[in-house]
Amino acid sequence: MEVQVSNFIRNIVAEDVAAGKHGGKVITRFPPEPNGYLHIGHAKSICLNFGLAAEFGGHCNLRFDDTNPTKEEQEYVDSIIEDVRWLGFDWGDRLYYASDYFDKLYEWAVQLIKMGKAYVCDLSAEEIREYRGTLTEPGKESPYRNRSVEENLDLFERMRKGEFPDGSKTLRAKIDMASGNINMRDPVMYRIKHEDHHRTGNKWCIYPMYDYAHGQSDSIEGVTHSICTMEYEDHRPLYDWFLDQLGIHHPRQIEFARLNLSHTVLSKRRLLKLVNEGYVKGWNDPRMPTLAGMRRRGYTPDAIRNFCNRIGVAKKESLVDMGLLEYCVREHLNKIAPRVMAVLRPLKVVITNYPEGQEEYLDAINNPEDPDAGTRKVPFSNVLYIERDDFMETPPKQFFRLAPGREVRLRYAYFIKCESVVKDENGEIVELHCTYDPATRGGDAPDGRKVKATLHWVSAEHAIEAEVRLYDYLFVKEDPNDVEEGKEFTDYINPKSLEVLKSCRLEPSLKDAKIGDRFQFERMGYFCVDIVDSKPGSPVFNRIVTLKDEWAKIQKGKK
Repeated sequence: MEVQVSNFIRNIVAEDVAAGKHGGKVITRFPPEPNGYLHIGHAKSICLNFGLAAEFGGHCNLRFDDTNPTKEEQEYVDSIIEDVRWLGFDWGDRLYYASDYFDKLYEWAVQLIKMGKAYVCDLSAEEIREYRGTLTEPGKESPYRNRSVEENLDLFERMRKGEFPDGSKTLRAKIDMASGNINMRDPVMYRIKHEDHHRTGNKWCIYPMYDYAHGQSDSIEGVTHSICTMEYEDHRPLYDWFLDQLGIHHPRQIEFARLNLSHTVLSKRRLLKLVNEGYVKGWNDPRMPTLAGMRRRGYTPDAIRNFCNRIGVAKKESLVDMGLLEYCVREHLNKIAPRVMAVLRPLKVVITNYPEGQEEYLDAINNPEDPDAGTRKVPFSNVLYIERDDFMETPPKQFFRLAPGREVRLRYAYFIKCESVVKDENGEIVELHCTYDPATRGGDAPDGRKVKATLHWVSAEHAIEAEVRLYDYLFVKEDPNDVEEGKEFTDYINPKSLEVLKSCRLEPSLKDAKIGDRFQFERMGYFCVDIVDSKPGSPVFNRIVTLKDEWAKIQKGKK
């Protein structure tokens, strides 16, 4: 696992351990709400929580804060478990649910009522908002705020029994309607929802609010450091208030800036809109910033963990360039991905002086970055395919690839020279006739002549045909969250975020590629066998990332 980079949260934890707080223990938790799939922003929190626990000899719980039955599904629970495991983290036997604590949370609510710290309120949700006040004006007390303890206990019990309709009553904490922190103005603790819960069924028709359940769940689990994103900073006094009133174990809440990534959105509400309105093909669409989408696209967990480690932890939000994530992906794939040859937009080449029907097998290096990767054999024959973009009939000055009368090298093979061009009735080039120099096999020309380009290729007879999907950024705007007046964030969707190529030609070794296998298509980028649409013997390839690394060039220019 990657070494944790020092940051202010790590320093706080280290100081607490050194001071012997909580007996020197470190217990963290990753507490997702199962109302959507995890995205790259959650990966930052996962790496932070599990990483800190591991570094200080503690442990990290996985807990589902499943307090809202109308938005939560078992599908999301299953996907979250799969994603956290895929990232490389293990919670052992510490898989918990806030719903496990519903009975205890109810008991504590009764305790707060008996202490005069909570009351049943009949105001509607809209009226509660009106009574709440503003940032500059204090709120007004509910007319039901001074009900007796006995009346509140009776009403709360009847709420639990299902005697009242949704929205008719809530249980609220009695704190301070004039507080400068709006979260402390008698927040709602329980609301009525006659909805079945994905785990508790119809046992409950009242459900705790997140702000009420969260801190107590941490307390029950013995969490020492409750690490949240910055939007919960103003909620921390409420977190502390509930724990202090109940006199139970009190974790320390610490906030950090959430991840913002360029050319995508990390709001669950917006991601859900993309899925439900068909802008993408599900939560695991390879263009999505979800971990399921990134896994399907071919990103590696190592690269994502490295990315999360590199961006660090701070209190101030910033927009992280997607190029950094892609750099981390390239950096890892460069070490592990076998090199192969694949022609995505084929142009036929006939080598007129190579014997028809003859074939030979040439040695090709699997990965120059890995000395143990070895070599493979690639077939060569008199009919090949090269990339259409590697030939120009009338090339500009800086074009060094194949052109009429010009010679180039074929990777691992021979020098070839274009002698003539064959066109169809529409004037489109459909075939090149070339000659080869048999003395240049796998190396330079004996007479010392040089070529300025090396092209990849595949043998037409031996190649397999496959579908290849080229993915690009989902949004054309760097920050699609910065929505201009009169526009929706979906107005910035990139119409060219997916290009499907149906008749690509790949070297025959790829026929038996397994689902999830990753390769570098030489000169074309890194690709992965799609885990959804591929079939045995008929792989579909997703482009993970291009070879072009703009982020690395930018960073080099800053030095």
